[in-house]
Amino acid sequence: MLALFYIFIGIAIGVSFWQITRIMNLRDVIATDEDNRKQGKYSLWFMAFFYAMMIYCLIFMNVIMLPESASIEGEHDDILFNITFWLIGIVQFVMQFIIFYFTFKYKGNKNRKAKFYADSHKLEVIWTVTPAIVLAFLIGYGLWQWNDVMDLSDDKDAIVIEVYSQQFRWDARYAGDDNTLGLGNVNYIDINNLNTMGVDMSDPNSQDDKQVTELYLPKGRKIHFKFRSQDVLHSAYMPHFRAQMNCVPGMVTEFGFTPKFTTEEMRLNLEVIEKTNGINKIRMAKGEDPYEFDYLLLCNKICGASHYNMQMKITVVEQDEYDKWIAKQPTLASVIK
Repeated sequence: MLALFYIFIGIAIGVSFWQITRIMNLRDVIATDEDNRKQGKYSLWFMAFFYAMMIYCLIFMNVIMLPESASIEGEHDDILFNITFWLIGIVQFVMQFIIFYFTFKYKGNKNRKAKFYADSHKLEVIWTVTPAIVLAFLIGYGLWQWNDVMDLSDDKDAIVIEVYSQQFRWDARYAGDDNTLGLGNVNYIDINNLNTMGVDMSDPNSQDDKQVTELYLPKGRKIHFKFRSQDVLHSAYMPHFRAQMNCVPGMVTEFGFTPKFTTEEMRLNLEVIEKTNGINKIRMAKGEDPYEFDYLLLCNKICGASHYNMQMKITVVEQDEYDKWIAKQPTLASVIK
């Protein structure tokens, strides 16, 4: 089906160039009524093709969409996306019909005179005020959601995790029992002593921090992420949680979210099962090992040659399983000498 989609796109582009070429060649030619009738019919055919493509994309291309948000905060992102999508879709559907139908209905005719309207205050008010109200609502809702994700002042029970980026890998550091991360700076990096994240070990808060290469998150608990970069600009992207934040060298950025589905629960999601089966069908045809769904932390900035491979596995579990896992992780004080 994807090949058919590309064929449609290729045909549409080809027709567009053909029409542009014809227009350039007909600059000094006056169109006849027969030419206008043909163009009117072409507009109806193009409208039918355009709507067929829209319907095809709505039915068959939704497989590329993400499943339901895996974080509580991400639910509002999905709501905002759906509102925007349907608003744009309905407006486009109606406006495209009007454009193509009017092109056909009011095609050139030497016996018809065009009507001229100097202005219409009512129309000006309608097409100015209506979009302004809609945009104000969308921006206001998005700003409220942004503040909900960024304002972490009231989350006293949140788990604090530092995500550290470098070309081309991620590391993470969990705050210890004091739930406070020790200071970090690239100047403290000491590869020989395994201090790869540049943690200031003279800071008492660093002693019980725990460095890991895989993220474990408890379901239903707020996670307070802090981001640093060792070298270039990276972007921590967790698509299933609807979360993304730039990792900027020389400064700390942060946000928070609350996971609502464990990894095992998400693997039972019907959309995830369908996508997983589709992926494994392709992998089996290539003789590759089967794929199993996992949450991932990706880099959404083109940060270098191996950017595509900069990933970290995220596992969401119940609170008791998380407690057992974090208790097994060694503290920095026991690793860095």
